[in-house]
Amino acid sequence: MTDRASGRAFGKGGWTPDSLTDLSGKNYVITGGNSGIGFEAARMLGEKAAKVTILCRSEDKARAAVQDLSRMAPSGAFDYVLTDLSDLASVREAAGRVRDSRASIDGLVNNAGIMMIPKRELTKDGFETQFGVNHLGHFVLNAELCNLVEAASGRFVSVASIAHKYAHGFHFDDLMFAAGYNPIRAYAQSKLANLVYALELNRKLADNNCAARAFACHPGYSDTNLQSTGPGGLAALLMKPLTAMLSQPAGKGAVPTVLCAAGAEAEPGGYYGPTGFREFSGPVDRASISPFAKNRIDAERLWLESEKLTGANWPIFR
Repeated sequence: MTDRASGRAFGKGGWTPDSLTDLSGKNYVITGGNSGIGFEAARMLGEKAAKVTILCRSEDKARAAVQDLSRMAPSGAFDYVLTDLSDLASVREAAGRVRDSRASIDGLVNNAGIMMIPKRELTKDGFETQFGVNHLGHFVLNAELCNLVEAASGRFVSVASIAHKYAHGFHFDDLMFAAGYNPIRAYAQSKLANLVYALELNRKLADNNCAARAFACHPGYSDTNLQSTGPGGLAALLMKPLTAMLSQPAGKGAVPTVLCAAGAEAEPGGYYGPTGFREFSGPVDRASISPFAKNRIDAERLWLESEKLTGANWPIFR
């Protein structure tokens, strides 16, 4: 069962990027901005004259994406920084390059992710890959850049998923699925972590009288590279017809991300996404949250475990 916030915040048609104001002088950083949801969000922000830095692993893909974005949204300014979220040393190095290039970040968007890896794999730091990339890599990136987001009274944005509802809490006794790995359960846990982290981060920002705030969203069922590069075997076979029948274009899936990154109407601590059938698509508004995502004890434990696993330091919470 899920709980939906009562009423609609944005009316029958939902929120659209048409309501964005001019973003000249604003700085955004988006992980996985070379394709899919991240690329489309970068394009929409650029269309409002924002400066957008995309973070991704491949220099060829990053360079091509920046060229395409510059052509599609000439009023924006785009660049890239290489980083591998599966390698915390790479994450910290990339954060250093971002700090060297600007004094503030108006929106730090945790978008990159991997989905339903068939066999259990480990990151360079020994974490189960989905949990390591989708959650822990972003946790460290945010800690490394939190001063810049705070300097802009900016926003931390976490892109979660409707799949968070399939995780009935966290496997704290085995977060890395060393025993009984299941690709769907591991993915669901990582996306639950994205949402729980965003909600807990927003509470900590408020409790510490910070100016920055945190937001969360999901893209519904959007047609991106995730469906083709992650699942294997039977899951991959099933995914193809389901994607063809039920998915929406990545451009529509990116609207909740843009709302959270730059929309004046987004509420801190809010969770937004498509509100149609099973939240696969439809008008963007408040999204439903699993009861497991509201467990404050689990949220505090996830934070502590994330700090312990990564050694991340948040100077704004000293």
